Amino acid sequence: MPTVLVVDDDFMVADIHRRFVEATDGFRAVGVAHSAAQARASIATLRPDLILLDVHLPDASGLEVLRELRAAKDPVGVIMITAAREVDTVADALSGGAADYLIKPFEYPQLRDKLEAFATRFSALRSGEADQNLVDSLFGAGSPAGPGETAERFPKGLSPETGTLILDAVAGGAEFSATECAEAVGISRVSARRYLEHYLESGVLEVRLQYGRAGRPVRKYRGREQRGN
Repeated sequence: MPTVLVVDDDFMVADIHRRFVEATDGFRAVGVAHSAAQARASIATLRPDLILLDVHLPDASGLEVLRELRAAKDPVGVIMITAAREVDTVADALSGGAADYLIKPFEYPQLRDKLEAFATRFSALRSGEADQNLVDSLFGAGSPAGPGETAERFPKGLSPETGTLILDAVAGGAEFSATECAEAVGISRVSARRYLEHYLESGVLEVRLQYGRAGRPVRKYRGREQRGN
């Protein structure tokens, strides 16, 4: 289970982000820091797997903290969370080794998607030995398109091969939840959810909310029906 340190100078915002992390399956918030100095101390003592790192901190830029981590060869994952929209800031985060970048304000599903993408990479990198399919999925490389075909652009961390297995699982009009799809394909629920949501956004799948007696509704995915003109 990836552990997360939340770094934000706004106490209320930091607490909201902490609760977002706790609401995401498979993640655990282990600390909150409100300055670069507190972040450095927390990183050293807590050794988190992931840091949600604000750019604008009262004593130093979050980008400076990021550069320090990479200079020290610290492999901790970093998602920059900031109101900064300048391309230079985004470029600095990318070149500095940030795993992702999320612009404030945002809703919980946007952060959840970033966390689940990190979880997919985190799990893959702990699997031991990498083959080319794993490397391609981590770097976002897709299979080359054949003659007359258009290569589908997969989000970083998703592979065309696994995507095909997902589509095969939901073929035939059956409905699948992310958990059911994960069991059918043999991947984690988090990974299955990312593929299903990708195909939902692409218009390949549609979703229905199944409500039970208690708790959150279950998202049921199925192939989009082909309707005639």
